Amino acid sequence: MSAPVPVPPRTPVHGTWEPAPATRWEDAFLTGNGRHGALVYGDPVDDRVIVTHHTLVRPHHRPGDTDPPRLADRLGALQDALLSGDLAAAETFTDGRPLRWIQSFHPGFLTRVRDETPEHAPGARREVDFTTGVVTSTAGDRVSRVLASRADDLLVQYVTGPGARVRVELDHRLDGVPPGLAVGRGVATAHGETLLTLRAGYPGSTLGYTGVTLVVADTGRTALTDRGVRVEGAGRLLLLTRVRRHDGPLDPAGEAAALRALAGEDGPAAAYRRLLGRHAELHGAAYRRTALDLAADPAERALSGSALLARPAGPALLERLFAAGRYHLLSSSGLYPPRLCGLWTGDWDTAWAGGFTTDANLALQTASAVAAGLPEVTEAHRALIRGQTADWRANARAVFGTRGITAPAHTDGESGHTYHFDRAYPLHLWTAAADWLLLPLLEADEADGRRDPWLTGLLDELADFYEDFLTRTGPDGHLAVVPSYSPENRPRGGGPGAVNATMDLSAARHALTAAADRAPADRAARLRALADRLPPHRVNEDGALAEWAWPGLGDRYDHRHLSHLYPVWPLDEITPYDTPALARAAARALELRGSENDSAHGHLHQGLVAARLGDARRTGDALRRVLGGDYFHASLMSAHYPERDVYNADAAHALPALLVEALVRSTPGRLVLLPAPPPGLCARGRLTGVRTRFGARVDLDWAPGEYRAVLRPSRDAEVELCAPGGRRRLVLRAGAEHRLVSP
Repeated sequence: MSAPVPVPPRTPVHGTWEPAPATRWEDAFLTGNGRHGALVYGDPVDDRVIVTHHTLVRPHHRPGDTDPPRLADRLGALQDALLSGDLAAAETFTDGRPLRWIQSFHPGFLTRVRDETPEHAPGARREVDFTTGVVTSTAGDRVSRVLASRADDLLVQYVTGPGARVRVELDHRLDGVPPGLAVGRGVATAHGETLLTLRAGYPGSTLGYTGVTLVVADTGRTALTDRGVRVEGAGRLLLLTRVRRHDGPLDPAGEAAALRALAGEDGPAAAYRRLLGRHAELHGAAYRRTALDLAADPAERALSGSALLARPAGPALLERLFAAGRYHLLSSSGLYPPRLCGLWTGDWDTAWAGGFTTDANLALQTASAVAAGLPEVTEAHRALIRGQTADWRANARAVFGTRGITAPAHTDGESGHTYHFDRAYPLHLWTAAADWLLLPLLEADEADGRRDPWLTGLLDELADFYEDFLTRTGPDGHLAVVPSYSPENRPRGGGPGAVNATMDLSAARHALTAAADRAPADRAARLRALADRLPPHRVNEDGALAEWAWPGLGDRYDHRHLSHLYPVWPLDEITPYDTPALARAAARALELRGSENDSAHGHLHQGLVAARLGDARRTGDALRRVLGGDYFHASLMSAHYPERDVYNADAAHALPALLVEALVRSTPGRLVLLPAPPPGLCARGRLTGVRTRFGARVDLDWAPGEYRAVLRPSRDAEVELCAPGGRRRLVLRAGAEHRLVSP
């Protein structure tokens, strides 16, 4: 038996910092509670905080615009045409309306605390503490702290030494604000407190939103201004802010009373300590569940985030991005899971409407939620689905004429209807979305050792859909998924709406099997028999897993999506352990796949597939492309394209998932240790708090040629261990710690 793996001598940094204020909103430090979010510039002279909220989406539809297309009466004719060889037939299978974008996510307003009498304009050090979610800016004696309370659902800004005379305002003038936005203000002061309100009405709509900020000063004089309040001689200021989206007028009196109750009567300092304590207890407990230590150089760990980004080859940057990714993912998850931009934007013209894209992006962002100990993210994901299941039923009836459910590829959080599609992207034909969206909830049930009745019901409804939809067969006698779509690609030899996309086949098989696992015996047998009639995977002439299992449909390899590798990741249908021949075909498909437009999610998706296939080199290559491609802002939030082009949370939130998958992987019957550690990036380290799908937590230490793991099972389990040195069975007993050491 080898000696114990050396423990890294110091823990990594759980925060980041910059030596100057942000000049771009993209570089602003972030805090959030899953409902409210804030982007903090950290400027001591003009302290700006952009306020966001998950519900802030701009209405722009007429009645009926968001109904799913009623195409069921034409479905049979389309299926006949596709099966008879007209592989472009689906391009006219629409209701004729132009593309309808989902409602666009937008920022609310700025809170501004401006020093009107600065002797000079000093630089400010700004930092964010991931363990508390507090963003702090310091310039001389002036300190500003901002947090988004997970306990009380409000934004808190506490400023000490604000300046001799400061002006506090709410300002709606943000990038891209529509000229027709109807804005009204209110200012009232009494007993050392000032209530600021900003009411905004969307153009052409009864909908709007209202921001309310309570300003509490410890001492000094206040005077009202046209946009806010001027405070002179205060030593401490406390700002408590909430924003609400609403239909019709909103009386802010209720919000004002709630904020006054939270402020209490014991002054700003005591109120801040009280609010911080309640919040930090919840946020800190969640954030600390999982941690990664790569034994980085302490001198590198001490660098600012932007300095680390300038030297992407070191483990200190990976440690920081892992920590930041978990922090941002937690902070953006509550009412909903993270949007394409997380919970943050400073621009009304948010890319791709700042919605939830379910054909890759949402799954990539939330991929670490179960394994890396963030059930808060899983519950936010569950909440999104709960609010849309009626719309999913309407989609199935309208488009396919079936019972059951089908999910959309795009949603703004309010509507779950399938209405965002066009000829080039026939997303209404894609049937795999519901399976992908339910998969994280299945994995959470496995980790918890339970069977949520609500999820069981949804799986049964999804099986209803497939029972009604899978009625046609191909020339080989197998069932055909027709029409079928492989997001967001199209085959050689046919249109994007085709037959037997590998992803659709795999999702159908998985959904039917998962429903059968929870169904009564007679229904379970019927569902498994239906799944068995689906065609096997096809290997093409290049030896690669084909994207379409249908004659005449060839592969287009240079594409950002890897939809056909769905059976590898996130499913466990193809693995090196159980299906080695198909795993080799999947590896060949990954080898041939290009990166198209260099989108960050494409690189990380490739890395996740490579990790599942045990390909450490390709896992490392994917990481290096992202680390070296200038995808990260100084805030450590990411961009969609290289050179920090288009603010987007995919890379920031998915990177922790890739690192976990490369180091520890589990299924209900298997534990894999060190399947694909990226060479040169993860030579040694410690990963703690990983949750497995068989009910144990794992702490792993490793160094070149050796590892040590501690398993803490919450229930009895028998699993296969796959680790460097071989494979063997493990017998685990609930409550009994189990230690593994490399041979």
